[in-house]
Amino acid sequence: MQSKDLPQNLARRRALKRLSGLAALATIGPLPVNADKAEQRLRTIPSSGEAIPVVGLGTARTFDVGGGEKSIAPLREVLRLFVAHGGTMVDSSPMYGRAEAVVGDLASDLALHDALFYATKVWTSGREQGIAQMEDSFRLMRTSVIDLMQVHNLVDTRTHLATIREWIAGKRIRYVGITHYTATAFDELERLIKSEQLDYVQFPYSIVNRHAEERLIPAAADHGVAVIAHRNFEKGALFRKVHGKTLPAWTAEFDCATWGQFFLKYLIGDPSVSNVIPATRKPEHLIDNMGAGLGRLPDAAMRRRMARFIADL
Repeated sequence: MQSKDLPQNLARRRALKRLSGLAALATIGPLPVNADKAEQRLRTIPSSGEAIPVVGLGTARTFDVGGGEKSIAPLREVLRLFVAHGGTMVDSSPMYGRAEAVVGDLASDLALHDALFYATKVWTSGREQGIAQMEDSFRLMRTSVIDLMQVHNLVDTRTHLATIREWIAGKRIRYVGITHYTATAFDELERLIKSEQLDYVQFPYSIVNRHAEERLIPAAADHGVAVIAHRNFEKGALFRKVHGKTLPAWTAEFDCATWGQFFLKYLIGDPSVSNVIPATRKPEHLIDNMGAGLGRLPDAAMRRRMARFIADL
């Protein structure tokens, strides 16, 4: 899609969202230590030129919880800290149980709607079913504008792309994308990147799952499509792999303090990766993840060294 002309109220919302989000946080409690001392690294959406923070927040499994305060409280703090540390993109899906509703409820509780970049998905067959599901997403997330609507796992892609583009024209959605969860779909993702005018593509990508580097990421870069990388930690398998291992001293060369930052900085060291979306329900892990968006990043040679190090464990 080409750069969008936003209505005046939405343009104002975008211009002020970080200021309003931090103002809301100030009414809730103090910002985390050093939250105001460093800015998150930004990446530009190629189709529009809009810059957003590279580290986002996933919600699969982690935000699919009941309404009890015991399960909600840590997620409220995760979302609060996410914005306090400069994050904006929250990625969800109807596939993720109650995640959309929990995001919407917490954003309302914290008065953070204007601070967030809402990314969700349509995951059904048929035009009317897709419309109904997307309307549910607006209602559950309590927003009048969804920043990014993605066709999830390429289900009835042509039908939903047409509807999303109609809603972009009507200023209800800002960007259109496609997703899949497995490398077996990479050929089709690549074909759509080349044949459709897309803003975003989302797929699994980690330091041990680098299939996307072969053709998919280069295709996205060549066609001006932003990349969202998910399953960044391989559902925790990467942390189990390095359990008990000491972080190499050379990671200080790219301002890496933890294994979580190691895995994320490998991904965002590629300038074609627009966003990573690690999911967590633990505030301390959220703060660690946000640290990956600060400081220096590994260059191509260092990324190769990182991949070899992990492969040799």
